[in-house]
Amino acid sequence: MNKIISQTPEELGKLAAAQAADLINSAISENGSCRLLLATAASQLETLASLQKKDIDWSKVEVFHLDEYIGLPETHSASFVSLLKERFIKGIGPLKSVCFIDGMAPPEEAIAKVTAEIRRAPIDVALVGIGENAHIAFNDPPADFETVDAYRVVTLDDACRRQQHGEGWFPTFDDVPKTAISMTVYQIMQSKVIISVVPHIQKAKAVFDTLNNEPTPDIPATILKTHPNWTLYLDIHSASLL
Repeated sequence: MNKIISQTPEELGKLAAAQAADLINSAISENGSCRLLLATAASQLETLASLQKKDIDWSKVEVFHLDEYIGLPETHSASFVSLLKERFIKGIGPLKSVCFIDGMAPPEEAIAKVTAEIRRAPIDVALVGIGENAHIAFNDPPADFETVDAYRVVTLDDACRRQQHGEGWFPTFDDVPKTAISMTVYQIMQSKVIISVVPHIQKAKAVFDTLNNEPTPDIPATILKTHPNWTLYLDIHSASLL
């Protein structure tokens, strides 16, 4: 594990994007293409903004994302597909491909489609955040560390839903969807390199718990410590309890 602490989320985002860009370009150089997994929470926006500006041949990059609410149309501002399109894809050149999770399709069909795509080859670079409840993707505690499925339907716990409301994505807590399709812990861990961008004071306890406990489903992000190539980017606020 590598741990890097920056003064601000903006500085953190630039450093994480620089590492991601180097890895993407290395994968393209070695394999002719790169498979990139993106987190799409509010905490990732500085990184996504910086990554857009990097010198990358995006026509050789395949993009995946971690999760999507069930029953939320792409036109909703809280849709992660919408966020990806507006905050990232719009600012770069054409991609080789992009594989969206369709939250409006029957979940079994949506899962079958993205599973077929993700299983074609390993993810080269994965940007994976950590939630206020220490979830990764929408794998809330206690997370399923045993399944070898690629995606699954999950029920969001109240802490996760409060975070989504608190970040301003939904007008009230009751408006936050209760279910989502999420990449599993197992599938995340198959990525060759994982970069976790975790700024802001709201994440301080999750960071502390992650780094000071053995891997446990009750603190899902602890599993990341077992990955052979994981870098954790913090700002002074998210690192304040360390």
